[in-house]
Amino acid sequence: QMADPFLYNTGERSHYGCLGHEVQIEYLKAYVCRPSFSTDKAVIVVHDVFGWQFPDIRYIVDLIAGHGYITICPDFFKGTEPWKSTDHWPDFPDWMKNHDPLKVDKEADVVLKYLKEQCGAKKIGIVGFSWGGMAVHHLMLKNPQLTAGVSLYGIVRDSEERYSLLNPTFFIFGEKDHTISLDQIFLLEDKLKQYCKVPYKIKVYPGQVHGFAQLKPEDMKPEDKPYIEEARRDMIDWIKMFV
Repeated sequence: QMADPFLYNTGERSHYGCLGHEVQIEYLKAYVCRPSFSTDKAVIVVHDVFGWQFPDIRYIVDLIAGHGYITICPDFFKGTEPWKSTDHWPDFPDWMKNHDPLKVDKEADVVLKYLKEQCGAKKIGIVGFSWGGMAVHHLMLKNPQLTAGVSLYGIVRDSEERYSLLNPTFFIFGEKDHTISLDQIFLLEDKLKQYCKVPYKIKVYPGQVHGFAQLKPEDMKPEDKPYIEEARRDMIDWIKMFV
């Protein structure tokens, strides 16, 4: 049995009744939740490998909407199968080849256009988890329309061009993440100090593993709860500061 170094335990998940609804935007399906009042601020949420229908990610969409943002999670897998906890870990690299988190530019543009033209959004931030965190890091280097970004345990690894962020970006990591070593985090920090011309922040949460921040309250372990809640508060604070 290979250890599963990347995916957090999706074990028994509590049922989640969503507050938003699904829409079709050009060739993409998306989950949207709006706040109770009208606003011209929006946030795109980029899901992890489990896709746009995963209850944890919808919970996060609803949470952000509750803070006053039109919040949308498009299906960045474009109708193809997400990774499932029953899939075999050795197949993961092949799956990733067909689901490249650095090839999300077209989908991002489709969603940005929708938010601006159909929802009246003037300021748009982006938040992504794991696979989505990599996508956010990538988009914050490429797409100036995104006012601010939060990448949760996902970084672009192999490019020297990965430090010239266009707009304020916050990187959230768990101290015990198997997939992102502390060395990589220190390297990121070091290089951002040298090259980055916009506000950025890096924070490591003690004892936390990959995927820690999107658990629903009833799925949290008591010892992790304070860190999960702090990470979410920090995420929202960053968005409030810049979006």
